[in-house]
Amino acid sequence: MRLAIIGYGNIAKTLVEQLQKTSYLPLESLCVLTIPERRDEVLLSLQTDYIGLAKVIRVVTNSYDLIADEPDFIVECAGHDAVEQYVPSILMAGKNVLVVSVGALATRSIEQRLKTAALKGGAKLTLVSGAIGGIDLLSALNSVEDLQVTYKGIKPPMAWAGTPAQDAIDLGNITSATMFFKGTAKEAAIQYPKNANVAATLAIAGVGFEKTQVMLIADPNVISNRHEYQVRSLISNYSICLENMPLKGNAKTSILTVYSILREIKNYISPINI
Repeated sequence: MRLAIIGYGNIAKTLVEQLQKTSYLPLESLCVLTIPERRDEVLLSLQTDYIGLAKVIRVVTNSYDLIADEPDFIVECAGHDAVEQYVPSILMAGKNVLVVSVGALATRSIEQRLKTAALKGGAKLTLVSGAIGGIDLLSALNSVEDLQVTYKGIKPPMAWAGTPAQDAIDLGNITSATMFFKGTAKEAAIQYPKNANVAATLAIAGVGFEKTQVMLIADPNVISNRHEYQVRSLISNYSICLENMPLKGNAKTSILTVYSILREIKNYISPINI
């Protein structure tokens, strides 16, 4: 298998760590796309820390060189800007892409660019389920009349550092669960690009960005990232609650996201998918 990864932050590093532990996935090559300033650092890390992971390891700084490496499977895990900057040209080249930064599609112009590029290139853009479950059921219900989806994202206060939440509440001094955002999935995904990919995933699978209701909460009494959502419809009602441990070094993201990517890779190489 020829694997390519866009980005080399916490998600990508954890993914590479997990890939090295798997015996079912020998990599013919691994190509990582990063910014020019990090190229040498990323290459050294891959060659030093992950010996034997792939027969060939390359680090590139643009989408054209990534395409030239002819990857079988491409994973984006570098943020909204990376989706906009790199993914359209990759799709246009006929390469399928797995996107982790689902919230990027809340911006209509980006969604349209991706859709147009995929259609012209004959490629598929797949959105990883990430830190949430039940997406298959929600997607099955999205044509049912009167479908309603409400989501709550609850994380420790410092998981919201560096976001508009720190202007809305005093993250360092709250003593109980405090809601600082209530609005649509579109607003949440745009205002909290590193924290609200789950809200975006639910919106795309369900009733859309404008109709999906979102509440974001900082809670000093939790250590996990808690995702709760309720679905109400004429034919099925259900609630899901997940408590996910955060990635090491990145409190904003659940480690389950990495395992969700691994599942997609397994399904790609397996003759039987589930």
